[in-house]
Amino acid sequence: MTEHFHPGLSPEEVTAARAAHGDNALPKLPPQPWWRALLRQFESPLIVILGLAALAAGMLGEMVDAVVIGAVIVLNAVLGFAQEWRAERALAALTAMLVPTATVRRAGLARAVPATEIVPGDILLLAAGDRIAADGALVSAADCEVDESILTGESLPVRKLLGAEISAGTSVVSGRAEARVTATGPRTAFAEIARLTGGVDRRPTQLQIALGALARWLGLAAIAVGGGVALLGIMVGKDVFTMVLTAISLAVAMVPEGLPAVVTITLALGARAMVRKQALVRRMQAIETLGAASVICTDKTGTLTENKMTATRLWAAGLEAEVTDPEARAGLAPVLPRMAEVCRSCTHASRHRGLDGALIENGSPTELALLALAEGLDDAPRSGMLSERPFTSDRKRMSCLIETGAGPRLLTKGAPDVLLGLVSHIATAGGDVPLDAGWAAAAQAAHEQLAAGGMRVIALADRAAVDAADTAEERLTLLGFVGLIDPPRAEVAGAVARAGAAGIRVIMITGDGAITARAIAGALDIPADHVLTGAQLAEMPDDALAEALDRPVLFARTRPADKLRIVQALQARGAVVAMTGDGVNDAPALKRADIGVAMGQRGTDVAQEAADVILLDDNFTTIVNAIDEGRRQFANIQKFVRYLLSSNAGEVLALVANLIIGGPLIFLATQILWMNLVTDGVTAVALGLEKAEPGQMRAPPRQPRAPILGLSGFAMILAFGLYTGGASLFLFYSVLPVDPALANTLAFTAMVVFEKMSVFAFRSLRTPVTRIGWASNRLLIGALVITLGLQVSVVYIPVMQQILHTVPLGLIHWLWIAGLSLPLVALPELAKVVTFARQQRRDLRFQPDARIHGE
Repeated sequence: MTEHFHPGLSPEEVTAARAAHGDNALPKLPPQPWWRALLRQFESPLIVILGLAALAAGMLGEMVDAVVIGAVIVLNAVLGFAQEWRAERALAALTAMLVPTATVRRAGLARAVPATEIVPGDILLLAAGDRIAADGALVSAADCEVDESILTGESLPVRKLLGAEISAGTSVVSGRAEARVTATGPRTAFAEIARLTGGVDRRPTQLQIALGALARWLGLAAIAVGGGVALLGIMVGKDVFTMVLTAISLAVAMVPEGLPAVVTITLALGARAMVRKQALVRRMQAIETLGAASVICTDKTGTLTENKMTATRLWAAGLEAEVTDPEARAGLAPVLPRMAEVCRSCTHASRHRGLDGALIENGSPTELALLALAEGLDDAPRSGMLSERPFTSDRKRMSCLIETGAGPRLLTKGAPDVLLGLVSHIATAGGDVPLDAGWAAAAQAAHEQLAAGGMRVIALADRAAVDAADTAEERLTLLGFVGLIDPPRAEVAGAVARAGAAGIRVIMITGDGAITARAIAGALDIPADHVLTGAQLAEMPDDALAEALDRPVLFARTRPADKLRIVQALQARGAVVAMTGDGVNDAPALKRADIGVAMGQRGTDVAQEAADVILLDDNFTTIVNAIDEGRRQFANIQKFVRYLLSSNAGEVLALVANLIIGGPLIFLATQILWMNLVTDGVTAVALGLEKAEPGQMRAPPRQPRAPILGLSGFAMILAFGLYTGGASLFLFYSVLPVDPALANTLAFTAMVVFEKMSVFAFRSLRTPVTRIGWASNRLLIGALVITLGLQVSVVYIPVMQQILHTVPLGLIHWLWIAGLSLPLVALPELAKVVTFARQQRRDLRFQPDARIHGE
């Protein structure tokens, strides 16, 4: 129902309203001050303990140690603050991209505008899936239902009639409507309980939680070990203050304090990297989950195809013709005006020229293609719509009632297999005749022939209406079919092949017919031995569906509810599922999927809010690229976690072994702090920015519950710890009889160099560095140069010597360090060369399993 056509505000009225009412946005909380983020860096229990140690050192007259510990605390805070600030800025940039839009009519023309620019008096154009951007009153409604649960808690949608009020923040779940805006921004009913714009979910990911738990466990172990070491040292006659300070430093050495910050900044920068690949991450959890994806359930239209519809073929009254062939169309002439009327008037799409002559289009690609077809067939004006039965994914058709000179007429368009069950007559050159078995068979054959060519087929029908309330979709007359071509994206076939090589299964789930779906799947080499329709799926028990999913299958003529069932069936078999969707009814499946993927260009607001990732270009290739990026980031997190823990393991083993031997302290407390809080964090961040390894997308997906370390990780940490700790002890005791200060400096410097050189072993856990390039990570090379340069300054600059209790090293000492550093680079590289060659031989025989990984 509608009052009358509302042209909307003029540009001058919009300008005046914005000046009077401001932006349609809620008042924003002031940003967190920088000093509060800085103070957070001092909240760690270990930092508090270090502060107490510095205070104790000062009270006992050890001013140098007190100053050094204080300086290390401040430096650690500055580095942590810089990392957190960088991560916050990356997340803020993502949030800024999540600005919603709304469709309004202004000066008689529909246009999409940022939701913040809506003003009182605007005419909102609402469709299923839209998030309502402002309070208003309906001036037009067609089967409109609104989900108001965010305001009222009521789970059932509320039917809205002409004149009903709607509220900002609620969602249209079905039908269409137009509303005059009555309140915006802080004056809306929604203002007190929610915010208008979306944002990036900043809750910690499962990986961050797991690593936080690991850090806490190590913290408890560190306190226990540190206390034991202090007690042992005091029992063998060591100075009490020295042993207490050593115990504190040992605790710091055991706990990778920089680990949570490094993970956070890696995930944040990774999310920004995904934006460059046209994937906007709304939930950080998705970054780590993407790397484990084993199945991609994808729509067809716009994701696998270009979503650029063009009407190319027509069928009516037993005749078929190319749209661009006037002679062939001549045989359809008696029916074409009625077909054009349905295409022109049974739609909400619009096409017009702007002031600069550019074509401005509003509407779905299918409706715009039909509208362009109508304009090409004749130049008749659009008839006014009296009432409407909107298209839904369940009905798969749209009907509208128009007024003609001969009385009201019902126009219907939709899926052929749906409309063929609603028609009783067919239009021919000699007039409308009953649809007997012969005509029904001819129509069905025409539909199948068009679909076999990969076309989307739209059926058109009409009938005379009894009165303005007669909208029953029955006794229709079939006018014919329109074949629209939506070619596959050129790059998608390659992306499907990449997914297959990576052990990722691709399943097409489309609302199009089975024949069209099979044609597109064949063009893109998507495996599909059989096709299941939504109707077949509805009658299929769960065990039969599970059996069907064991084979290459595609789904056609599906409803959004079918997606949810498919996701659940795949997850029950151990798959990690990425599911695409764009409609309001796709939200349950997107939420249930391990990775919900919404379309950025054609996705509804509701679908985007339910998703974890938004494709800014609606392209299937972007999903595969995002999975590639997710694998890279998870692999890098594995690398720097192992690197940090192996560095700490060497220090701890050297300290404990030395105390058991009974020798003097191999590392002083300030030296331990220098190694852990100054040099390791920068290197770890650089390691987290490693490029993807060659062959990353030729390996099967990791298991979703695979540990970040595992047995191989612990073995690697222990091996590096034993070597670096043992080598440091060897150097220490080799020089100790000659000069204890020199022995301490030599062991301290060697441990720093060992840790820096061992980073090359962690740049790739499988691929030799010779394959990825020794200097391919320039940030890492820069971090190594800086940290090694700092260590040289510690050894030779008098002020730094006094602070960290070092003495100059000679050339022979540097040669010893270099010689013992060489195995840290050469042996892991040799082992990876051998295993890489074996893996390549296996890859030649590797064929990705078509079944679900993890069964």
